[in-house]
Amino acid sequence: MLRVKQANTQKSKLNTTLRSWLGLLSVNLDELKENLENFCEKNPFVTIENRIKVPKKNFFKELSKNSVSDTLEAVVVQKDSLWQTLLNQINPPLFPTQKSQEIAKKIIECINDEGYFEYDDEILANFNADEVEKIRKRFAYLEPVGVGAKDLKESFLFQLDELYIDDKNYEFAKILIENFDDLAKFTKQKEYENAINLVKKLKNPPAIEFINDSAQVTPDIIVNSDENGISVSLNDDFYPEVVLETDELNRGDEFIAKHVKQAKELVDALEMRKATLYKIGLMIVEYQYEFFLGGEVKPMRLKDIASDIDRNPSTISRAIANKYLLCSRGTIPLKNFFATALDDDVSNEAIKSYILQIIKNESKTKPLSDLKIVEMVQEKFQITMVRRTITKYRKALNIASSSERKRIYAVQG
Repeated sequence: MLRVKQANTQKSKLNTTLRSWLGLLSVNLDELKENLENFCEKNPFVTIENRIKVPKKNFFKELSKNSVSDTLEAVVVQKDSLWQTLLNQINPPLFPTQKSQEIAKKIIECINDEGYFEYDDEILANFNADEVEKIRKRFAYLEPVGVGAKDLKESFLFQLDELYIDDKNYEFAKILIENFDDLAKFTKQKEYENAINLVKKLKNPPAIEFINDSAQVTPDIIVNSDENGISVSLNDDFYPEVVLETDELNRGDEFIAKHVKQAKELVDALEMRKATLYKIGLMIVEYQYEFFLGGEVKPMRLKDIASDIDRNPSTISRAIANKYLLCSRGTIPLKNFFATALDDDVSNEAIKSYILQIIKNESKTKPLSDLKIVEMVQEKFQITMVRRTITKYRKALNIASSSERKRIYAVQG
């Protein structure tokens, strides 16, 4: 196991820098330049320069099977995220008042990656449920259509209202959506075929195009696999460069000395960020070596990594937030390699991956219930779980219930 030891003086310096500039550790690489520019507005002796001078393009599609080293000269094409796309639409006349806009923005914070709304008592604490529901219903008129719905049925109804179809097909398609639990009783009606074909055209999940574009981010860590083995590097070319301009200045001046000191602390903080992420990258490769050779994600705890690189678990949590790793298997959020909120010894990603696997191979005539999935997960990972946890993960993966899946399988033939 790799152990990283530091001299006490260096550790003290880095801890001081980290406390002063903790925000730089939390932001992703795409947001880093903006944060640094905010600092420059307050410091007249610092400028921020981009190292990359070439036009941006998407290099992820050029990712080879075993190597990523030939793609680092390019930059990712960025498009608005799902949440930014929604925020751009929170305007009159749909949201005419400041309060309606405030509620709508809080609702956006409760929308998951698939585009479904999940009520969060903490986020929506300042508003009553009726107010929230009234504003949420207006999301039916936003793009992408279907986002903001509570479940599959409501999302389909949102989308159905946006289609230009004759009243007869609309009404029958609406009936089918509202009666997914009992489709069999409609199959012999003459309108069924046209209506069910219409339903099949609706998006599920509603934010599917944003899920497909989720790799359009700039990774902090590059893991390269070739004939020489696996190597780890930082995406240094994408880091903004801090330029301190102090030529011909009197450093004895109190104002100048103060700002020069702050600028040097900023440089130290950036180096701290890079060093921490590099060490995390090394640890991920060591713990997840089989994954980078085509295997599955293994149990991995924040506290193990924190101990190995002599940091607090909270620091590691900040360091991996909104960060990505690029390897031959794609662009992966760092948090996917760690256990969070399920069991300290089992990674969420490992559980989700297993759920996807067993449902993919389940009987189409007798889909697995959540209770059965709980039993299988407990046996596989030797942990104790409750059914509602599996239900939560199934919904997060946008997997329908066993009864809904049975009806979907029947529709799909």
